[in-house]
Amino acid sequence: MKKSVLSGIVGLVGTVLLLSGCGNTNKTENTNIRVGTSPGPYSELFLEGIKPILEKEGYQVTETAFDALLQADVALNEGEIDVNVDQHTAYLENFNENSEANLVGLVSIPTVPAGLFGGRKDSLKQVEEGDTIAIPEDASNTARALLLLEKAGWIKLDETIEPVAATTSNIKENPLDLDIVAMDSAQIPRSLQDIDFGVIPGSIVYSAEIPAENSLLSEDILKEYELVVTVDKKNANEQWAKDIVAAYKSDEFADFLKGKNQDNYWFIPADLQK
Repeated sequence: MKKSVLSGIVGLVGTVLLLSGCGNTNKTENTNIRVGTSPGPYSELFLEGIKPILEKEGYQVTETAFDALLQADVALNEGEIDVNVDQHTAYLENFNENSEANLVGLVSIPTVPAGLFGGRKDSLKQVEEGDTIAIPEDASNTARALLLLEKAGWIKLDETIEPVAATTSNIKENPLDLDIVAMDSAQIPRSLQDIDFGVIPGSIVYSAEIPAENSLLSEDILKEYELVVTVDKKNANEQWAKDIVAAYKSDEFADFLKGKNQDNYWFIPADLQK
């Protein structure tokens, strides 16, 4: 009788341990976070500042590098990666609309402002009638570039248009008859010698190794242009997604960011301000 009871207890303990072991195995299988990176400072900030925090939590972070953000978004939409951190809400919404995708932003993260940079001229005061101004051609960055030109006092936009939806057709006043040319963002730094001024997004400023302090004027970042942690909507409530958000909001990342932001290169959104 004693042997039977003892055998039952041992069997029960073994079953519990086995089930426990299976649970740990499943947890390990579900703690691989696949991040899609794009050229620029935002992916680097994730890999240098967020990845170590997640690894301490027991996650394995694997990187897939893409040449362009659009490629990363396509991969995210198709489930080939879990997250990317290189786009703002306006770009995300534009991608969703054009691709019938369902991506969502979880939390605003540090952002580098777009800037107005000199080409053939090196001062805003040198602007003259007929000057050529290069701006990004993609819809979301076109709007922010036009807002920056309006901030400079060079154009006036139709007040009835939502700022994030502005296009060149919404320019109400252009007193200097500026030649505003839309082109691929990555081409603007290479074209500065052929234009008078150019509006360059922060990520391109970084990848082109242009000193941020050379900006003649920086944008006032709207909420729609704050960078966001982006995932497929179906994964928004997964624990790993919540832990990425927690990592960005952690004291450890705040301390890391202080060392990276001594020249105020990064705009810190309200979500992360301590």
